[in-house]
Amino acid sequence: MQTHVVPVGFDYDRMIAPLIRDQFDVDRVILLEGTVGSEANVEYSRNIARKLEQDFRNLLGAETVREPLDDVYDYDAAFERAFDLINAELDRDEGIDEPDDSEGASAAEREVWVNLCSMPRPVSFAFATAAHSIMVERQADRDRIHTYYTAPEKYLETELAEELRATRDLLRDLDDESDADALESAGVDPDRVADRLASTTDLLAEFDERGTTIGAKRIGDSHVIELPVASFQNVKPFEELVLFTLGEHGEFESVSELAETLAAELNEEYTDSFRSKVIYNVDRLGPGGKGYIEREEHGKSYRTSLSRIGRLWVRAHADEDRNVA
Repeated sequence: MQTHVVPVGFDYDRMIAPLIRDQFDVDRVILLEGTVGSEANVEYSRNIARKLEQDFRNLLGAETVREPLDDVYDYDAAFERAFDLINAELDRDEGIDEPDDSEGASAAEREVWVNLCSMPRPVSFAFATAAHSIMVERQADRDRIHTYYTAPEKYLETELAEELRATRDLLRDLDDESDADALESAGVDPDRVADRLASTTDLLAEFDERGTTIGAKRIGDSHVIELPVASFQNVKPFEELVLFTLGEHGEFESVSELAETLAAELNEEYTDSFRSKVIYNVDRLGPGGKGYIEREEHGKSYRTSLSRIGRLWVRAHADEDRNVA
């Protein structure tokens, strides 16, 4: 059984055509709709989602739901949403009534497929990183998690540009060769022809100079959205406690201060042995290890805090029970 997670942008064919052509067995689809951007862009994306919802049901017989994705430029929120969603779908077993074909394994075990073709890049990268992180954490389920991409047969931007050039040339001929009286007698406003010629010419000039996009949008306090790289190593129970403690307190002036706080939370005596254990785990989680912790030299000690991917890990696991060995 397959659940397909489909962030919806401005594409239709790449969301559904490969599944039909390759005869995928799709039983559930989650369509994620962005709600940020110009009114025209949001409405266009909604129309695509409505058509996909209808066709996934009619053509593939899939249960289909549409859910909003509030900010398509918020990488952290998208990562957390993807992490929760993929885990929930892996654990979703409603309707699986087939008998086991081996001990502990269902013959109808659910797979999750994440489509990375559409939506702004922060969402696509966040969903891909979350999927890979879950593969690391759930080794037994890694074959049930898939991310995929489909290349388009052709891009419409260049064809639209060529049609616009032909329209510009036609408007230019009308503007050059026809007098105002002849145009008006034919029911054509000469000023309208001149205006459309000017705007079409300007738009084509921008397209030729800049391509399909213009400028760099400011998001928050920067024009750059950093895309952190996930660790490809699992987190052990005591390492989890270190990460959760850093997430709760934000920063420690030294590893010794972190060790003292951990000892107090665990009701353990703060000894050299315990401090060494914390230092060892912080090193494993640091820049030379899993990359979840940052350490900045501060006098004779190291200021210790979570890295970007460390904060994402804590955010994604915040509601889980802590099982520390």
